Amino acid sequence: MVELEKGFTARPATLEDIEELTDLVNEYWEVLTGIVKFSIDEMKNIFSTPGFDMESSLQVVLSPQEEIVACGLVLDLGNPPVHPNVYGCVRQGYEGRGLGTTILNWAEKRAAQAVERCPDQARVSMYVQTAPSHQATVHLLEKQGLTPVRYSWIMMKDLDGIPPKPNWPEGIRIQTFADYNHLETIIKAVDEAFQDHWGHVDHSDEAERLTRFRHQIENDPDFDPSLWILAMDGDEIAGLSLCDPKMGTDRETGMVEPLGVRRPWRRKGLGLALLQYSFGEFLKRGYKRVALSVDTQNLSGATRLYEKAGMKVAREFVVYEKELRAGEEISKQA
Repeated sequence: MVELEKGFTARPATLEDIEELTDLVNEYWEVLTGIVKFSIDEMKNIFSTPGFDMESSLQVVLSPQEEIVACGLVLDLGNPPVHPNVYGCVRQGYEGRGLGTTILNWAEKRAAQAVERCPDQARVSMYVQTAPSHQATVHLLEKQGLTPVRYSWIMMKDLDGIPPKPNWPEGIRIQTFADYNHLETIIKAVDEAFQDHWGHVDHSDEAERLTRFRHQIENDPDFDPSLWILAMDGDEIAGLSLCDPKMGTDRETGMVEPLGVRRPWRRKGLGLALLQYSFGEFLKRGYKRVALSVDTQNLSGATRLYEKAGMKVAREFVVYEKELRAGEEISKQA
């Protein structure tokens, strides 16, 4: 067990810390990826998510000058929470002093609390995502017994010309959330579209998911319902592209995420048509580029689709894992 240096203290975070936390997280994220990730509004949205307990799930380390120099976050809101997600960072200039180890030790104990909320025979493990190029974080995770299990990419495309006109499958028409205000149906369509993706877990509480989804969009001042694009076949949602009008604090880059097609409508060109249509919507709004994230070993072949649409890899990430309880893996693996 690593003890903090004299003068350093650890405590639960509070809402009063939010500006300093945002600065710390963005400093780390920019070093990690070159991207400024979070606005204060986004951080407030995360910390006020229904079911999230800030006092038990967010820890900070203070310097002798009372400056926040490290933090750790555990998100285990899944139902069941078989793979709690852990996030953490250390301020530049404070590396190599055991702060990362302190945060990771705390996070592992906190993540282990999810075990009692999971089915008796289910395997439980915590996930930590980082950039494989950030050697300090990689070294810390591996020293603490975590192993890499999955890689993902941020892919981007410059909007430097008119995208190809989408070739819609027969019977498909486009609506947006602005004129199809049925959030529960959209959530179910997202869940079905992603049921074949690595790591997917069937959720047992739809009402809880609906509450959190609604909280997310109602508390996002930049949410644009006209950018939630739905491909309809009659009254059915065949596929969707739920776009975000910014990538973190970058308002010249739009996010196409999540983009998915339900099983009965796959292999008909709908995914590519939705992607091209999304490009066109961002282009009309004056955006310079679009981005999305994708599992590099995506089980549905999404990486090939995005490359076909002209997207290129901009950043790589890796998920590290540490088992908290052995058992039967109930998340999608193959």
